[in-house]
Amino acid sequence: MASHQAMASSSFIRNFIIPDHILVPGSPVQNEGHEPDCPVLVFVNSKSGGQLGGDLLQTYRNLLNPKQVFDLGEQAPDKVLRTVYANLESLNLQGDQFAKTIMKKLKLIVAGGDGTAGWLLGVVCDLKLSHPPPIATVPLGTGNNLPFAFGWGKKNPTTDQASVESFLNQVMKAKEIKIDNWHILMRMRAPKEGSCDPIPPLELPHSLHAFHRVSEADELNMEGCHTFRGGFWNYFSLGMDAQVSYAFHSERKKNPEKFKNQLINQTTYAKLGCSQGWFLTPLMHPADRNIAQLAKVKFMKRHGEWQDLNIPPSIRSIVCLNLPSFSGGLNPWGTPNRRKQSDRDLTPPFVDDGLLEIVGFRNAWHGLVLYAPKGHGTRLAQAHRIRFEFRKGAADHTFMRIDGEPWKQPLPVDDDTVVVEISHLGQVNMLSTGNCKSKSMYDPLSPRPEVEEDDSDEEASPSEEFRKFGAADTFKIPDDIDPSRLS
Repeated sequence: MASHQAMASSSFIRNFIIPDHILVPGSPVQNEGHEPDCPVLVFVNSKSGGQLGGDLLQTYRNLLNPKQVFDLGEQAPDKVLRTVYANLESLNLQGDQFAKTIMKKLKLIVAGGDGTAGWLLGVVCDLKLSHPPPIATVPLGTGNNLPFAFGWGKKNPTTDQASVESFLNQVMKAKEIKIDNWHILMRMRAPKEGSCDPIPPLELPHSLHAFHRVSEADELNMEGCHTFRGGFWNYFSLGMDAQVSYAFHSERKKNPEKFKNQLINQTTYAKLGCSQGWFLTPLMHPADRNIAQLAKVKFMKRHGEWQDLNIPPSIRSIVCLNLPSFSGGLNPWGTPNRRKQSDRDLTPPFVDDGLLEIVGFRNAWHGLVLYAPKGHGTRLAQAHRIRFEFRKGAADHTFMRIDGEPWKQPLPVDDDTVVVEISHLGQVNMLSTGNCKSKSMYDPLSPRPEVEEDDSDEEASPSEEFRKFGAADTFKIPDDIDPSRLS
């Protein structure tokens, strides 16, 4: 029986294995024999998930050709993909049908947090490959919004052989779905003194590698200004939520031994939310930290004219959302009812419609409303482009976050030209399971609201927010924190 199971497992694994001569230029052509139905390149952040990343890396290398499994701590994905695809193109020109099949069927697997996944997505976009491969994501981070949005779950996986084989089976059966990707540009006058470069939590996260100052030769460069550019796939946020995330990442970098599993990470995150004042923003944060005081915001619905975005004065955090998965799998936009769709020209949150959902939050209690049935944030707009024009002297810094990775952004106090602009860039291919939360506007199975829901965007009273929080069985403040003494 054991021998039969081993043979069956070996036969199954052959569907994914890529031979050396495809991976390493100049290697002798091996006896190709069986063409893999689902050839994969696997990228693992061995530092993610505590010990899990390293264990998962080893399991994949034991099962597959070790040369098709890459540790992102040692090999950057852009270099790997350039090498593999250049070799595939060369072999294809030589008439190698096996290479042609690999190129056509190739899929990527990335195991890590949302920042790691975003890093690989960015590389695939930047390389402008002739046959860009679809990507599956293994949830090895804390929030795991990207994997959850496409049905891969949000809990860190087990790393044994059976679990990896089960995941590979899902990859083989997965459907492709296109999602929008977004370009972000930030420009300001060169400060007279000091630096306005983004300040990451102790060291630069992977996803911020793409958010950098442009070179003098870049077409976006403007003389006398500092210009930064980057991209995202899930969300960009500005304000208090990014500040709490920054505190969490800073603490994790200082004391990595305290962040060994997902539950501890989530508990620490909640404690930092309390200590940063996210639950008591009216008391601990002055009005000039509100988004409306910090910046004037404009948006463009489609290709047309800019409109001013009306932001309630209590909003302290704003999220530009591409996928229906934020803060550990929550959907801040929800599904507007038919009346809202008609009155405000709103739609369900499709991931391939060229629109971002712009959502505001007042504080953490407001965010907890997402756990209640039909709960959502304050729907502000849907936008094809959005522009933040920071007010002169409003603050000397703010906090921003891209796909789970935060940074502190200094702002020159004598400058009234600081601008952050987000625009639609294109689309990338993801792999999704039957549990996919993301919906395509072209999929006839995507939900359209049929009934009127209680989804008011009016300002709720604190007592109403507490009531909705009490109904949220899935969220619990850590046991050692007294909600009545949050500070």
